[in-house]
Amino acid sequence: MTKSSQVDQDLIRAIAELLNKENLAEIEIEQEDFRVRVTRSYPVEAPVYAPPMQYMAPPHAAAPAAPAAPASSVPAAAPLSAEDLSANPGTLTSPMVGTAYRASEPGKPPFVEVGTKVSEGQTVLIIEAMKTMNQIPAHRSGTVTRILVEDSQPVEYGEPLVVIE
Repeated sequence: MTKSSQVDQDLIRAIAELLNKENLAEIEIEQEDFRVRVTRSYPVEAPVYAPPMQYMAPPHAAAPAAPAAPASSVPAAAPLSAEDLSANPGTLTSPMVGTAYRASEPGKPPFVEVGTKVSEGQTVLIIEAMKTMNQIPAHRSGTVTRILVEDSQPVEYGEPLVVIE
């Protein structure tokens, strides 16, 4: 063994002990033409996702009665529950936990409104997660029929965001 290939085992043990004691992932020491680097890896665990929270609208004060609809009009559709929305193939659900934004920045127009025609892959909103802005694309082409989140609203994994028919 040459001098440059000899390794001080006690030094490496001391460095590894320091790595564990200080809970470091990596440490490197270099002196003249001697360099040692010790790293450790952590076991990768599957992410734990909380089940999606069901959003319930706050109770509203009694609204003034609306005028009766003409007989020729189409009856209003019943509001869909969270279960109905998640079963609808047109419902785009949140791929992550974060904060939903409907526009690219404050003061800018939203990416989509109800009635907007979108193409598959077109950005419909942004979810900020861990200070990273993630563009959420339309999962299908069609027309936005419902927007289920407000700007700057926290969202959960799997929560319905937009309905595209």
